Amino acid sequence: MIAKPVFLLSVFLLFIQTNSAAQQSRKWHFKSVLIDTHNDIPSTAIQEKVSFDQPLKNKTHSDLQRMFEGGVDAQFFSIWCDGLKENPYAWANREIDTVLAWTNRNPDKMMRAFTTADIMKAVKQKKLAVLFGVEGGHMIENDLGKLEALYKRGVRYMTITWNNSTPWATSALDEETKKDSLKHNGLTEFGKSVIRKMNDWGMMVDLSHAGEQTFYDAIATTIKPVLVSHSCVYTLCPHRRNLKDEQIKAIAKNGGVIHLNFYSGFLDSAFEARSDAFTARHKTEMDSLLKINPEPYFMQVYLFNKYPDEVKALRPPMSLLLDHLDFIVKMVGVDYVGMGSDFDGVNSLPEGLNGVEDFPKITEELVKRGYSKKDIRKILGGNLLRLFKANEAK
Repeated sequence: MIAKPVFLLSVFLLFIQTNSAAQQSRKWHFKSVLIDTHNDIPSTAIQEKVSFDQPLKNKTHSDLQRMFEGGVDAQFFSIWCDGLKENPYAWANREIDTVLAWTNRNPDKMMRAFTTADIMKAVKQKKLAVLFGVEGGHMIENDLGKLEALYKRGVRYMTITWNNSTPWATSALDEETKKDSLKHNGLTEFGKSVIRKMNDWGMMVDLSHAGEQTFYDAIATTIKPVLVSHSCVYTLCPHRRNLKDEQIKAIAKNGGVIHLNFYSGFLDSAFEARSDAFTARHKTEMDSLLKINPEPYFMQVYLFNKYPDEVKALRPPMSLLLDHLDFIVKMVGVDYVGMGSDFDGVNSLPEGLNGVEDFPKITEELVKRGYSKKDIRKILGGNLLRLFKANEAK
């Protein structure tokens, strides 16, 4: 009879402790500057014919209201098209125009940012800082003038390649799957001139998607710290899009920052097998979709949306995202890691991460794992601010 009150007291104390920790994590989260380096809502919004400044829950991973719910202070909007798109430079400008239309319609909630000072001004005014990152060097169409024009429009990083290579840089996909047929490997002299011009103007060099040779050529060429906007750890999940241990060390030595991608397939080494089994079950439908659009991503998005119950079973636990973060921190320190969600650019996310509104859950897990307030501020945005500042034109 005595044990029951003692048990209830223990449960009550545990509840109080847990609730207090959750409140502390939310306080730290919303007092920090949260900067996400990669969100694909511009291309998704155009494709789905929706607008970011309207409620889009259960339609997309992102919308303006949920950005505030998630405590996002600055967003690098990804400017992307696949390597098959004609006139990719024009497409890049269309996406920038789309984001600027959202920004101009909401001057009390959004503002353009070109520098770290602009980001902090937006934070002070409680507005979302709007920045751009071009995902794929093919979008400059081998023209440094177009690269400069994009910089002047507010692009502050460029991913050297997407999955497709350019005439001047090889991608991770091509270096792995087409290595015997590549005309060159890594950066050409023109590719190195792209890096140097980005350094001169203050545009961060993003090495997500880059092949290993391109990666090391860029590291050897740049005089400023590099960005990895949305990648994870190869040792934990051996996917070509992830970084090997020596690459992680090279980024830290360079002073760069690795921003973790939330995509299930880059976090969980077993996800691809589960995903393959899913597509095998729907092969006939998949083949029909590929005839309409040969880009596999769109086929996968369609099927994932059509069969949500099956897709739910594919998702890994959120703890794996934190495992990748822990791995980098233990290897090179807390100064070299950040958040690059890839929201609205992926078809599967870990359990509990359904959209931008769920960023506070990550901070709660960081607190549970023993990260200090200072560490969390670095991870959520402080490291990116340091990197961005180091790249700004003097």
